[in-house]
Amino acid sequence: SIEEDKQKKEYERIMKEAEERKNKKRKELIALRHEFVSLLQKNQELPKHMQLHREHYMLNHRIFEDLNRQMAQRIQLVQKQLAWEHEKHLIGLQKLQNQFLRSVEFDTVVVRAIQSNHQISTYRLLAMSEKCYEDQQEQKQLQEREIVTDTGHARIFEEEEVVTEKLKTSEVKKPMIHYIKRKHEQIKRSVEKSEKVKAKIMKRKAEWDELYKSKPSDDYENPRDVEDIKAAQENIGYYKLKTDANYRVPTHKQMNTEKKMMQLTSLETLIHRRKVDMNKEIMSLRDRKVSIIDEIKCIVQELKSIQTTLDLSECLRLPPIPQLHPDEIPEKKFEYDNDILLKFKEEQEAKAKLQEQSEGSPSSCELKPEFLQTPSTTAIDPVTEAAGAHLMKTAASLVTEQKKVLEIEKAEPTEVELEILKREKIKNLYLQETLIKRVNALVTNFDAELRFLRHQKLLLDVQLKNADLCHNTGCEELLILKNLEKQENLLQGRVNALISEQEAMQSQLDSNLAQMDNRKHEILKLQEREKALYANFHASLGENNEFAHFLTKVLKKKIKCIDKKDVEREADDEEENEEEYDEESSLGSDEENSESEDELFDDSVCPETCDEALFQNTIQLRLKRLDIEKALTEEKKAAANLRKKYNALAKKAKVVETSLETANKELETFQWEKQQRLNDLYVVVPLKLHQVEYSVKGKMPSEFSQALVFTNQSLQYLRKRIVDLHNEKIMQRQLCKKAQKQHKQLVQDKKEMELQIRELEEKCNDLMMKKFGQLVDFEAVQTHSVNIHLEELKVQIMEKEYVHSQDLKKWQARISDLQQQLMELTKENTSKLQQLNQFHLEKQQLESKLSSPKNDLLGVEFQGTRSTDMNVKARLKSQLKQMAHNTGPVTEEIYLLHRKDGSLRKELALLTRKEGFLFQQPSSPQDSESSLPVLVS
Repeated sequence: SIEEDKQKKEYERIMKEAEERKNKKRKELIALRHEFVSLLQKNQELPKHMQLHREHYMLNHRIFEDLNRQMAQRIQLVQKQLAWEHEKHLIGLQKLQNQFLRSVEFDTVVVRAIQSNHQISTYRLLAMSEKCYEDQQEQKQLQEREIVTDTGHARIFEEEEVVTEKLKTSEVKKPMIHYIKRKHEQIKRSVEKSEKVKAKIMKRKAEWDELYKSKPSDDYENPRDVEDIKAAQENIGYYKLKTDANYRVPTHKQMNTEKKMMQLTSLETLIHRRKVDMNKEIMSLRDRKVSIIDEIKCIVQELKSIQTTLDLSECLRLPPIPQLHPDEIPEKKFEYDNDILLKFKEEQEAKAKLQEQSEGSPSSCELKPEFLQTPSTTAIDPVTEAAGAHLMKTAASLVTEQKKVLEIEKAEPTEVELEILKREKIKNLYLQETLIKRVNALVTNFDAELRFLRHQKLLLDVQLKNADLCHNTGCEELLILKNLEKQENLLQGRVNALISEQEAMQSQLDSNLAQMDNRKHEILKLQEREKALYANFHASLGENNEFAHFLTKVLKKKIKCIDKKDVEREADDEEENEEEYDEESSLGSDEENSESEDELFDDSVCPETCDEALFQNTIQLRLKRLDIEKALTEEKKAAANLRKKYNALAKKAKVVETSLETANKELETFQWEKQQRLNDLYVVVPLKLHQVEYSVKGKMPSEFSQALVFTNQSLQYLRKRIVDLHNEKIMQRQLCKKAQKQHKQLVQDKKEMELQIRELEEKCNDLMMKKFGQLVDFEAVQTHSVNIHLEELKVQIMEKEYVHSQDLKKWQARISDLQQQLMELTKENTSKLQQLNQFHLEKQQLESKLSSPKNDLLGVEFQGTRSTDMNVKARLKSQLKQMAHNTGPVTEEIYLLHRKDGSLRKELALLTRKEGFLFQQPSSPQDSESSLPVLVS
């Protein structure tokens, strides 16, 4: 419609304007880029100190941050859009790898020589089956269990040492005198001596016990000799071929399915291990080639740098750098980079163009996705072109500058510079030759290693081929064994059942024999009891007893005994009539069991002149005899039953033994048939012509069915074994003669030693009886040790006494010092008191003189001098006060000592008495506080 046409024209106009604006902006950007490139070029042409760094061109960092952020967002968005596709293809790749590469342990890697056409390849190995891996793990676990580390005792010993050290350090060292130390050492020595003696005696006893334990019995046979004889009887001299009709398969060589499976698995693991080892060596050689190539690259680079300083005529040819072939690095087959992808893209485009031309279809460029199309270099990045051109220009400018410098240097060389250049030239020439030799040596050594390893691999291939042949033969044998396994299991199960039955029969026979022996012992005990009963009876009769015949008949009379169960039942029913019932039953039994005798007698009544106690004792003995006879008959019956049972079991055991022999024979014949079936298999034995020594009329036969494949080593061993056995037979005879002579000598020595021991024991006993009056156990005397606890207590007592004596000495010294001080103070006090007493006496005399009438005239004379007397009196009072003040502390100390210790008071009293003074205490406590003690001479 018209409206749509208008809208379309408007849209086209708007789009045209937008495109014009875009082109205008693009032109402006291109101009700015060219201007920027020219500025960069100018900046590069400036000297280095005037050049601007690239960071100064960045005016706003946020623009680049925003651009980087937008780029990261776009990349993240694309990754989210392609996440499902990526995961899908990744899972597909993993499935393919699991299908084709997971089971491959080693892929084929070819390592080629550098200078020759020799090459070596690895074995393509599949991973071992889980069963083989489990078997290997079980073997490893068994080996780990067998390895036993004996470190428990060492650890315990170390812990004990640590504990003892701690105890030693924690001990507090006490001051002890020399005597106490000597006492400790004496106790220690005595304990050590007794311990040594005990250890020596115990060691000797243990040696004797071991010696007596190791002493064999008279009918002892060395199990090792028995086993050797049995092995010799079974194996030595039995060299029949497996194909013989009389060949008997040994027990240790009998093959079954399990053993054959174990052999095959061990062979497979061995083959796999050898291949893995060889593959590892080849891979290490490949890695060495890679390192050699890297080293050669570095050397070639160094050679290039050296040859830049040399003339072209002096430059040698550079050694070629070896290259790795694709089959040498198959693990990088699935690795790719941008170049590989571009090359793959070009190949795909070429294939698509060829397909379009062949089909006549339009161009497929429009159908391809945009991310596969490569934009033109001019449209993509003009900045990179400018940068590349700039780099070329800068490189050319550098080369021109170097040439100018060289020209300047060449223009004006001095003698020193010429000498330096000459030396540098000689050095570079030498380095060039050495580096080229180094490259050649690396290449030659690598090729030599490869050829040597190739030779080893060829030898291993031969061994592996033989192992494969053995494996094929083993598989065929396994099939035969599986076919015969069911029948063999039946025969073996029958043999095992018969063996278990025979063992059960033997155990029953042994138990019956033991029971029969017990019954025999019981019968012997009962017979001895019966003999003892008769002996007791004859002893009770005494000599010349007139009733001996009667009592003997009473004792030997047979009566019917009543069981205890019947007696208990009757006791429960009628306890009162038990005695009457017993008498009647006994009477009835006497009448029934009485034998024909010449005289009938009544054994229930004692004769008149016979002793009643003796008669009752005979009755009691008869009851005991009847009990013994009853028990004896029961034991004999049980022994007879056991004998019958033993005979029946012995017959059954014989039947089982015969059936076991027949079953073993059947199993042996089956083993022979199985061996014949295995012998029918063809086994490949690789031989060389010089190894064939089978000829008919001087020619090699066309058929080798009658030939025997045998190793030269085994043949030589058999020939040598004949001579060895002959010599061994002679040697064993000589040894037997020596052993007989030695046995005779040992028996004679044993008799002499026994006689000597007996004489020494008698002599020792006589000496002990003479010296001690009795036999003494010298082991007990030697092992008798000191009472360590008692001695330690004694030492502790001595230590305590020593400490207390030291304290007492200190206190005594202090007491003597105090007594000395007290004596000095008392002497001073007594002198003062004597002086005071003298003053009192003088005063009294003066007062008496003054008060007497005779001396009135004197008073008149002294009336004028009253003032002088007053002054003297005042002076004396002041002296007394001073003396009282000085003696105050001394009296207080004396009083305190008097109150604290009565013993001190006694000693002071003794001392004062010795000195001739009497210490008089105050009469009351009030006086004691105010007055002083008085010493009276």
